[in-house]
Amino acid sequence: MAITIKKASEIAKLSIANKIVAQTLEYLTCNVHPGVSLKELNAMGESYIKSLGARASFKGLYGFPSGVCTSVNEVIIHGIPNDYCLKEGDIVGLDIGTEVDGWYGDSAVTLPVGTISKSDEDLIKCAKDALYFAIENIRVDMRFKELSHEIEKFILQRGYVPLRSFCGHGIGRKPHEEPEIPNYLEGINPRNGPKMKDGMVFCLEPMICQRSGIAKILEDKWSVVSTDGLRGSHYEHTVALVNGRAEILSVS
Repeated sequence: MAITIKKASEIAKLSIANKIVAQTLEYLTCNVHPGVSLKELNAMGESYIKSLGARASFKGLYGFPSGVCTSVNEVIIHGIPNDYCLKEGDIVGLDIGTEVDGWYGDSAVTLPVGTISKSDEDLIKCAKDALYFAIENIRVDMRFKELSHEIEKFILQRGYVPLRSFCGHGIGRKPHEEPEIPNYLEGINPRNGPKMKDGMVFCLEPMICQRSGIAKILEDKWSVVSTDGLRGSHYEHTVALVNGRAEILSVS
């Protein structure tokens, strides 16, 4: 496994791409309301990214047709924008990638549409809290498997389960680099595998299911749901390990 170590100047370039992701998510958050269509949100996002001097890096990536992943209700990740208009009580995940001068950014949020149920509030909160819990507990020489184990325990303690078969990842000159970072422990021993080092940059993205973590891909070949058929949530940040601690790059 070749995990690249970035120089301070390279992390600064990654920060530029990630700030644009953060600004775009803030812009779209203000435009999430009942009646707006997923295609409209995608068009807003792509246009805004371009206006800030970046490229919407998800468009065309592995064949994905749009710049913004829009995942509604039971769709946890990789939802394709379509003509569906958001309704009061929906929840929607927005996942955005950018590229600036060959460096990539990536972040995601799950948002309420109008007033949502307490159960959906808790579902969203689990993803967000798990993300910040992970970031706060990162340290040099921690193994990536240890972090995955801690994220899994956090999610389980909240009464949810992590989505399986999908994971966080390294990022840099490519949108997806080593290592893969699941939200659950693979195998039985968290104390093996690569360790975190200063200069590593990666995306953490808890994906939360209610009963079953087994993933199912829908007929559009992109949208990922749980086999339990229930709503899920997703949050993501790009972080850099700097002076022994995780620094969030995907903030405005």
